[in-house]
Amino acid sequence: QVQLVESGGGLVQAGGSLRLSCAASGRIFSSVAMGWFRQAPGKEREFVAGISWSGSNTPIADSVKGRFTISRDNAKNTVYLQMNSLKPEDTAVYYCAAANTVVAGTNPILYDYWGQGTQVTVSS
Repeated sequence: QVQLVESGGGLVQAGGSLRLSCAASGRIFSSVAMGWFRQAPGKEREFVAGISWSGSNTPIADSVKGRFTISRDNAKNTVYLQMNSLKPEDTAVYYCAAANTVVAGTNPILYDYWGQGTQVTVSS
């Protein structure tokens, strides 16, 4: 079992930055791939970024490429999502997820554990 708790969401103006954190507990954190997903009202949950257990594989969605960066600190059992140049269309609930795999996938069905989500709102 892995327990995930997200933090760092909030309200920010367009062009601003936020850093989301996801603290994990339970199973050895360094052995699981991690991902960030988001879901806007009325839309399906979509992949944002992922990171393998070693940090060497970091897939990222085209919609956020060049603006968002995912990283992890296995010593702190934490994964981060640095979000820069935020746009109103980035507004969503952001979820952290963990997968019992080496490489991070982009499909949410590959992930076994989910956090409760943190709201990110970008005003224009």
